Amino acid sequence: MEMLLMFVLALLPILWLVLALCGMKMEAWKASLGALLVSAVLGIFVWKMTPYNAFTAALEGMAMAIWPIVIVIIAAVFTYNLTVHTGAMETIKGMLTSVSSDMRVLVLLIGWCFGGFLEGMAGFGTAVAIPASMLMALGFDPITAILACLIANGVPTMFGSIGIPTTTLASITALDPTNLALMQALQVAPFVIITPFLMVMLVGGGPKALKGVLPITLITGVVVSVAEIAAAAFIGADLPMVVAAVAALIVTFLVALKMKGEVPAEYALETPKSDEVLTPKKALTAWAPFILIFVVLVLTSKLVPFINGPLSSIKTTVNIYKGDPAATLTFTWINTPGVLILICGIVGGIIQGCPFGEMMGVLGATCKQMSKTILTMLAVLGCAKIMGYSGMIASIAAFFVNTLGGFYPLMAPVLGALGTFVTGSGTSSEVLFGSVQQQAAAAIGANEYWLCAANSLGVSAGKMLSPQSIAIGTASCGLVGKDGEVLGKIAPYAFGFVIIMALLIQGGVMLGLGM
Repeated sequence: MEMLLMFVLALLPILWLVLALCGMKMEAWKASLGALLVSAVLGIFVWKMTPYNAFTAALEGMAMAIWPIVIVIIAAVFTYNLTVHTGAMETIKGMLTSVSSDMRVLVLLIGWCFGGFLEGMAGFGTAVAIPASMLMALGFDPITAILACLIANGVPTMFGSIGIPTTTLASITALDPTNLALMQALQVAPFVIITPFLMVMLVGGGPKALKGVLPITLITGVVVSVAEIAAAAFIGADLPMVVAAVAALIVTFLVALKMKGEVPAEYALETPKSDEVLTPKKALTAWAPFILIFVVLVLTSKLVPFINGPLSSIKTTVNIYKGDPAATLTFTWINTPGVLILICGIVGGIIQGCPFGEMMGVLGATCKQMSKTILTMLAVLGCAKIMGYSGMIASIAAFFVNTLGGFYPLMAPVLGALGTFVTGSGTSSEVLFGSVQQQAAAAIGANEYWLCAANSLGVSAGKMLSPQSIAIGTASCGLVGKDGEVLGKIAPYAFGFVIIMALLIQGGVMLGLGM
């Protein structure tokens, strides 16, 4: 009875978030501050944290929110805003719609392929902020653009930021990272293939939207899945999503160019009319910030160790949470996506001929635009740290492990989703629940790779629902305050995913695949 009570109490910050956002239609920053307060009260009075420890736990979460997450969001949205300010976005729109004016094809190219690349290289919200704002600029309904990118951003998360969630999970559990990555890629494969179909049906208003684009929709999903499995098996945990996204971008682009026939009026986007001849120089100038982002993120990644190593060594490690001297937080000052994207945005602006003063004006306007989102990030991460350090997350996990027994695999992806919902981070979910999954596997005699990979699988569903991800999307499309509406509309997709994931993991154990 006591375990049940602690489980219910531990869920209160999460339940408050859902109620405040969906039921009370509260702005995300207000709802998140409420969740922070609820977690602090519970941490102090129920889980017996000292007020000072609760304060420093929240402070650590807020520091983590600012660096690297907030800096990434500001940099990504600034880059987009600058391309709009310089007029380069009109050129980009014209080029993209020259490949296809079909919104169903464009959502695959930008939201799925390009977004997958951004997640694989950078993560931290870039795969929602940049593609969603680009789709909106092309004429997509802003809510639809956000939803499409949230759906697309789910399945790549386990291999985001050069595989950090997976390598972190492997480190925590002492599992072989290559074998773990392969198990993850195999488990997520059905969801990778189905995601482009969901995106097309979302933007096209239902299954009828698949008519005429069924081949390209199937091809782009299969290419990502096959490339991801191959990269996981032969390269390891770092690059599956990068390899898969680049392969899918090339193949999807070529298939789109070869597609024949008129685009149905209901799916056609208005092509920008211009008498100006598009020269290679003009095209390169317009795309300069995004080309720079691509090149710089590759050159500073683990793919180029002689650059990555020295830049990554410019860092500071501190102990903020005073309840555990071993709990440290490391700030990487140069080789972090936010700093690199911000530099690329500024250099891109210079290439486009934008005066430095105007760029700083755009940056200032971007920070003002993102102010409520920043408050949301601070509160959500502060809440997550209090829940983790106080023992609330452990209480939730213990309840599932001790009450479900052989049916625990049903909950393995649910925990992964829950961890990502609370923290907004696949890596944090692996940290919170990776060891729990491994211990549960030992207790019920299941394959530890199967259940640990199931945590990463659940991350895919939790990422869609995360208030942090939603806040990034609404801020990038100028819809601050619409978080509750987006949450209500994305929830059916996320819940559908997590139910199927739970059945898949339980079925795998019962059939002996996870034993």
